[in-house]
Parts: sequence; C-alpha cells; structure tokens
Amino acid sequence: MPYIAHARSDGQDRLISADEPLAGLQLRCGGDLPGIIAPPALLELVRKSRCYGLRLVRAIEVQDQDEQVIAFVEISPDPSGEGCRIALAHWHSAPLPAEDLATASERRADIDSQLAELSARLDPDQSVLAVSSARTAELEPLATAMAQGTGRRWSEFVELVGDHAGRSHHWRLLDGAPVRIEGSPRDWRVRLVPLGLGEAGSHGFEMHLIAEQPPRGIRPAASALRKDEFEAASLGREIAPVLRQPISRIVANAETIRSQLAGPLADEYSNYAADIAQAGEHLLSLLDDLADLEVIEDEKFSTAPDKIDLADVARRAGGILALRAKERGVQLLLPGARSSLPAIAEFRRVLQILLNLIGNAIRYTPSGTRVKIDLRKQGDWAQLSVADDGEGIAPEHQQRAFDKFERLGRQGQGGTGLGLYISRRLARAMGGDLTLESTPGEGARFTLRLPLNGG
Repeated sequence: MPYIAHARSDGQDRLISADEPLAGLQLRCGGDLPGIIAPPALLELVRKSRCYGLRLVRAIEVQDQDEQVIAFVEISPDPSGEGCRIALAHWHSAPLPAEDLATASERRADIDSQLAELSARLDPDQSVLAVSSARTAELEPLATAMAQGTGRRWSEFVELVGDHAGRSHHWRLLDGAPVRIEGSPRDWRVRLVPLGLGEAGSHGFEMHLIAEQPPRGIRPAASALRKDEFEAASLGREIAPVLRQPISRIVANAETIRSQLAGPLADEYSNYAADIAQAGEHLLSLLDDLADLEVIEDEKFSTAPDKIDLADVARRAGGILALRAKERGVQLLLPGARSSLPAIAEFRRVLQILLNLIGNAIRYTPSGTRVKIDLRKQGDWAQLSVADDGEGIAPEHQQRAFDKFERLGRQGQGGTGLGLYISRRLARAMGGDLTLESTPGEGARFTLRLPLNGG
C-alpha cells in the first residue's frame, strides 16, 4: 500500500510529528502540533493500538470545518517508545454539503423547547390555545393566568423589555425578545416557533419562555441533598426542578453536538449524541409524569370544574398534534367546526387527557391510517372517543392498560407508562371515567366520559 504521510504519537496519545496532509487536518480539527490527536476516529484507533499492542489497518472518516476526508490508516505500536507509528494512504477529500437551514432551524427549536420552563401553543394570531405546566414554581402563577386566559395574546401576560415593547406584533420581530415576568427575579427571552407548511405561522406557533439564568435557591444537584432530606423531599416540588435543569442542559448540548453546530464530527459520534438527546428527552418526560403523578395521588387533590365545550377542546388538541400526525402520515378526523358538546370539567385537565389519548393513537397507528374523534350524549353523560386503526390490544392486556408504568410490552417507542394511569385518575377526579375497547387487528377505542352540562 503506497503511503502518502507518516506520523508519530506518544504515550499520552499526543501527535508529536506528522506529514501533510495529516498535519493540516490536525490543526483544522482544533488540535495543536504537538498536541492531543484531534480527529476523533483517529484518536480512537491510536488508543486501541497503544493499549492492546495491536497493529490496526482501518478506513477512517473525518470532517473539518470545510471538508469530509476518507483515508486508510495503518497504526502500530512504536517499538522504540510508548506511542504509535501512523501511516496514511488513499486520502480522499470532498467539500461538505451546504448546511440545510430548515434542519438547523428545527434543531434550534428542539433545543429551545428542552430549555424552556414554560411553553404554550398559539393560534396564527398569537393567541393562547393551551399552556404546559410550569417547570419552576415561580412560573406557576403565569401558567395559571394563561390557562384561564385562553384566547388572549401571549404578550398580554408578560412585559416586553426595551424597544420590543413598542414593536409590531409580527412574530419575526418578537422572536428572541427579552421579557419580564411578574414575580420572577430572572431575565427571560421568548422563542416563537412557526408551524405549518407554506406561510410561516399559518398553523400557529409554539411559544417557549427561556431563562437567561438558572432558578435561584435550587441546589445544583440531587446528590447535594442529605439522605434524610432526599427521603422527605417531594419529587414534584423539590427533586424534579433540581433534575430538570441539568438534564435539559445535557439534551441541549447533545443536540448541539448531533447537529454539528459546535464543529464537524464523524457520523458515529453524531449518532451517540442523538442517543443521549433521546434518553434525556425520555427522562424529562418521566419527570413531568412523575410530578403529575404526585399531584393526582395527593389526598387533597381536586379539580376546578367549569362549563366547557368538549368539541372545542377536541379541536384544540387535534390542532396541537396536527403536525405530528402529518409527519407520521396519519389522518386526524376531528369534530366539525359547528359541532358542540357541553360538559362540566376542568378545561386544562381535559386537554391534558386528550393530548395523551390522541398522541398515543398517532404514535401507535400505522402510516396511511386514521385517528377519529367522535362525540355523543348518553343520558347524563358527554362522551368523547378516540379510535385508531392500529394493531389493537389483546383482551388479556386491556385490564392492565391503565396500570402505573404499564407499556403493554411496547419497547423503544417513547412513553413512560404513566399517561393512561394519570388520564383515568383525572377523569375520575372530575366525576367521569376513561374506558378502553379493543379488538386485536382492528385498533383501539378510548372513551372519556364526563358529566353533561344540561344547563
């Protein structure tokens, strides 16, 4: 094999000498000469060769800020020292493809959604449709106000800072704007993510409130709690906020690495970062569900029943999940604009239930099928059913569907196994119930029953 370059490393895997083009690649990847080997794939092979005393011949793929390089390397332990001898052959380089701006924007939105301590879904006029639970106590009053003030612009609930206060309400001018939140000593910025194909924002927006500083008064890690404090701590009120901040940072950093925003990286390392981000998102979802679990299992828990339109809540939930359904190739059949079904329940809790039911149906039904939401009155009850065309649930598993942490054998598809348990507890707390009917091979139908508003 004709070699085009030679190099040597020492016992600390530092590149102490190198011919071109390896020397230039080392510098373009952020390394020094002499200095620790910068290309990750090359560093991994050198370490294996040094540790195990093996001669290795491999193809490596490396990216610097401008090029993608593929080359064959031969690495063998240096008999006269503690390091390795390196030889390169068949060097091929090509310019990196142009950055996909749409993909970069999606990654940025993913990162911001993980860092957000409060998120909301807005309509095309930037009016509030639904609000997530606050992730820190200082935002709970804001979350409550926004949930009770659906239909009003999000900007009515916060104070725009500086020049933004007098700006137009066009979303592009408000995206990234600094805001103040009553009762919070921290600085915040707002992130507006447009939804819909074609015209940006035609299907509304996701709004995220992101703090410029970590929460005050929260200890930096759960390990800082003494054992007696840890045992007495409330998961939802104390431990979850402590864990959320570092996990969110891990997810954000993993997304940055995966998208190569911090610099070029070989595909295998980008895939590792994607796995880390996915695991972190699962942990965040678990924290949310465990916090909800603590709330609903508290003997003092109660809901705030009011007069609601079950058809309107269904349309709002469907609107929030419409993009996910489109990406999955699933058709959502929602109640018509003129349909109405009055009920007595808490709007926020009903929306939480429907987001779980419809989200599960979209996740588990095959592409090219439908998820249908039906409404009907039955005696003194208002009933809403979510039916899918999935594989269904076997009779012996149906009685376990509402158990805590039950995922019915579904692995690797997200979820914590708490959604249905929490949803049924919420339905029963509002004087109703949540039931399941399913025939294997013919999909599943979940039915939410709530007291009918006969007034």
